[in-house]
Amino acid sequence: MTSIRPAVDTDMAGVADLWHVGWHDGHAGRVPDGLTAARTLGAFRERTPARVADTTVAVSDDGELLGFVMVVGDEVEQVFVGRDARGSGVAGMLLAEAERQVAAAGLAVAWLAVVEGNTRARSFYERQGWRDEGALPYEVTADGQVFVSPCRRYVKDVVVDDLSR
Repeated sequence: MTSIRPAVDTDMAGVADLWHVGWHDGHAGRVPDGLTAARTLGAFRERTPARVADTTVAVSDDGELLGFVMVVGDEVEQVFVGRDARGSGVAGMLLAEAERQVAAAGLAVAWLAVVEGNTRARSFYERQGWRDEGALPYEVTADGQVFVSPCRRYVKDVVVDDLSR
C-alpha cells in the first residue's frame, strides 16, 4: 500500500537522492551538457531542505520513499518516482495530488514543463489528460550559469474546490 503525505524535514535527504537519480534518467543527453554536469548529488542535497513546504511524498507501508511532487502556485515543478516504483501507479497518485493542490489554491489551470526529448514523461502526462501547449525554453541557473532547456509546456484544467459548501 502507498500513502501520500506532506513531506517533513527528515524526508528531504531521500528526496534529494531520488531527485538526483530521476533527474539524470529524464534529462541527461536532453539538456545542455553544462546543466547535466552541475546537477550533482551535492547540488540536489543543497536544494531540497528549503523545499519541504512545497513537497508531497509517496511512501510504502514500511516507510520507503517511492516518489515526490513539488507544487508552487499553479506549477507542478517536480514529479519524480524511484526506479523500482515506476509503472506502479505512484506517479499517477502524485500527479493527482498535485492537481488537487492547485485546485485547492483556487487556481483553474495547472502547468508543468517537461524536457522535449523525455518521451516517457510526455506520454505519461498525456495519458493523465495533460495537453501540450507548445515550446517552452525553460531557463535554469546552475553553478552561476544560465542554461536554456528545450521543454514543452503542459497544462491541465483542474476542478476548483468549492469552499462555500
